[in-house]
Amino acid sequence: MEAAATTCYRHPSYETYVRCTRCERTICPDCMHEASVGYHCPECVKEGQRSVRRARTVFGGAVSGATAPVVTYVLMALNILAYLGEVVRPEIVDRFAVLGAALTGPDGERYYYRGETFAGYELTGVADGEWYRLVTGAFLHLPPDASFGVMHLLFNMFALWNIGRVVEGQLGRARYLALYLLSAVGGSVVVYLLAPDTSTVGASGAVFGLAAAFWVINRRLGRDMAAVNRFMAGFLLWMVLSALFTSWQGHLGGLLTGALVTYGLAYAPARLRTWPAQLGGGVVLLGLFAVAVVVKTTELTGGAVRLGG
Repeated sequence: MEAAATTCYRHPSYETYVRCTRCERTICPDCMHEASVGYHCPECVKEGQRSVRRARTVFGGAVSGATAPVVTYVLMALNILAYLGEVVRPEIVDRFAVLGAALTGPDGERYYYRGETFAGYELTGVADGEWYRLVTGAFLHLPPDASFGVMHLLFNMFALWNIGRVVEGQLGRARYLALYLLSAVGGSVVVYLLAPDTSTVGASGAVFGLAAAFWVINRRLGRDMAAVNRFMAGFLLWMVLSALFTSWQGHLGGLLTGALVTYGLAYAPARLRTWPAQLGGGVVLLGLFAVAVVVKTTELTGGAVRLGG
């Protein structure tokens, strides 16, 4: 007596006698996935993949393998688009640069703020509640007509491209983006604390944060630090020299923030290297930044603090 013909459970028109070794469903060659013993059907393969934990780096990020550094590409694109916006509308720089406190006169010009306002002069900057400047200024660069001009953008994008890809691969996309933004804000906050009457732009604070992260990552992974130390020494030398014509405060703030964030990711106890704990740490750091801004604003304005401009 011949056995009754069986068909593939996904393709009823296909006659087959092969069964999935896990669920016993009949499967055709198109549905067969070779296993250590026999074949598995597509559903059993999916179920098995869900039960396998994805490999992660020591910093908590998913191992990306050959995955493209998408976040680095996006950040570079945002900086370049912002620069093109400056070319078309130069007033963007004045409107969104990091500026702690200044007086805008009836003529539209900016004047130093020394704790007093006058008729026809308006307080402008973070002290007047324009907190967004702490972020937006990190995506702007010196306009084309400035002495440093487009080279400011090119230098920062070159550094972001070289360092960002490595750091993103180790931290994973979400942690890398958080590091970049926290470093940018940290640099802006230090500018506000130490030089509130200056207007600054540039991704340098975030880039210095990535440089610090690069150093911490290599040290945590036990790599040869000779070349890494030379690289970091070059960045520190650049920070000193650039103080002559750029904001060393932003560089310092980004550097310290990047080092702090990455040190927490790299050396925290295993139970704290989970995304809820790391997210909580980021929120706490943002809270500290906010407290510092409020305290400085109180000092500048004599007690009046605005949280929105």
